[in-house]
Amino acid sequence: MNKITQMLMEIVSELSGKPAGAYNIREDGQCAGRQSTDHIRITPKTSEPGIDIRVLPGTMGESVYIPACITHAGVNDLVYNDFYIGDGADVTIVAGCGVHSDGEEEARHNGIHRFFIGKGAHVLYLEKHVGTGDGTGKRIINPQTQVQIAEGGYMKMDTTQIKGVDSTKRVTTASLGPRARLVIREKLMTHGVQMAESDFTVDLDGEDAGVDLVSRSVARGQSHQVFRSRINGNTRCTGHSECDAIIMDEGVVSAIPELTAANIDASLIHEAAIGKIAGEQLVKLMTLGLTEEEAEAKIIEGFLK
Repeated sequence: MNKITQMLMEIVSELSGKPAGAYNIREDGQCAGRQSTDHIRITPKTSEPGIDIRVLPGTMGESVYIPACITHAGVNDLVYNDFYIGDGADVTIVAGCGVHSDGEEEARHNGIHRFFIGKGAHVLYLEKHVGTGDGTGKRIINPQTQVQIAEGGYMKMDTTQIKGVDSTKRVTTASLGPRARLVIREKLMTHGVQMAESDFTVDLDGEDAGVDLVSRSVARGQSHQVFRSRINGNTRCTGHSECDAIIMDEGVVSAIPELTAANIDASLIHEAAIGKIAGEQLVKLMTLGLTEEEAEAKIIEGFLK
């Protein structure tokens, strides 16, 4: 690993050096380190760039790290990572991505992650994106996440992007079986002329399946955000989608919800709130000795927690 990879790993995965347990470190489209364990096997694909991660049934309390780092301009990385989570397993997956630009060309990472979650399995998926560097080339991250959850399975996705990414299109699709549950928490901040698009489609196909999707975002400068959510209730199920956004300066946020109930027992809800920071919040903090800029920073920090 080079020094930029190490720096990006510390930001997106909170790692200093190679982690204990299972991991795969991707640097500029190549493998910079890989390790399996007795219960988690990581193997390279033969037909396309990427890896297969297989978590054995019944695996409990283990983690796997798969950070991807782009360390200079002119790199266009594409990777396919497939996760096979065995029945009854309980695992944490840390999948951050950092893109560093030092020149005029784009630095781009496109990651396609496919999850096949077995019966009664639990997955915590942590994904943090960041852009760094002084180059004029755009830092672009386009993740795609495809999820299939079998009966009684559970997945929580916690995704964060708050710095340096010039353009991102985040596409997530999911299909849930009986009593399966998906929880998504998205945190996003854009500034300058950055563009961010989040697109979620969840099919609730099994009885008593449920999804809870919440996006919180801040649009600063002249940045533009688009949030789309589609929840399809195809049987007795529950679905909740929520978009909360703060706009500052000349920022623009669009929230586009879509709910489809194809069963009389499908219960689906969407909520959206977009607006500026309330003046009374700023005044209250400023009376405690903070400057207006410091007060704004504190409010945003609390909002994106």
